[in-house]
Amino acid sequence: MNLQTLPGLFISHGSPMLALNPEQVGPALHRLGLNLPTPQAIVIMSAHWESNSLEVSTGARPETWHDFRGFPAELYDIRYPAPGQPVLAEEILHLLAEAGFSAHANSTRPRDHGVWMPLLHMYPDADIPVVEISLPMNLSAEEIYKIGQTLAPLREQQVLLIGSGSITHNLAELSWHGQSQAVPEWASTFRNHVVAKLSHQDFDAILDWESIPFVRRNHPTLEHFAPIFFAMGTGHRFNIVHSSFTMGALGMDIYRFD
Repeated sequence: MNLQTLPGLFISHGSPMLALNPEQVGPALHRLGLNLPTPQAIVIMSAHWESNSLEVSTGARPETWHDFRGFPAELYDIRYPAPGQPVLAEEILHLLAEAGFSAHANSTRPRDHGVWMPLLHMYPDADIPVVEISLPMNLSAEEIYKIGQTLAPLREQQVLLIGSGSITHNLAELSWHGQSQAVPEWASTFRNHVVAKLSHQDFDAILDWESIPFVRRNHPTLEHFAPIFFAMGTGHRFNIVHSSFTMGALGMDIYRFD
């Protein structure tokens, strides 16, 4: 089998409503799925699986989890029945252990919307196996980056590695009712600073996340930014796949690391 090396990705997965109203990012994700070589499998670190220790989903048929409340009924009817890949999950556990990480198998973890929302647009047939890994919030940015480095060789097996979060994520500051709203300066400044540093391969400046301008305004908690550390570890050459804002201050950027 002639396997092709896939990139690592950071995807801003946005509101669950993007499953019903794709806006600009849905078509961008769809094009990305069409343009990439078809993955043998997908490995995702999601902002919505925060954990105390590093975990890997080993289930063969994970359920679709609607891990939110207060949205339209049709959103809860969506299923993303892609299979798991227990053999790959065990390989990931082995790689992590060799790198000095204490990682645990989780055979019952359902798929949160940080996994299925972007994949619904990228691979709507749900026919590519998916393994989710947790976001251990007790680890440093450098350690999460090292997880990406540890799994980067899987790209050569045509495995797509994804960090799923959001480039900005302050829900208290969003325009939830659909009215057009200008992007606030604190959001655009933060996003532009991150892009400038990544473009110059200054990854250390991103790992030193507390020094990024307006970081706490954009991320009152870090879980939606932390998956970028994982994605950065998967490759060195940075490219912007998509950039937009929705609901005023919610950044929807997609980044590629080769």
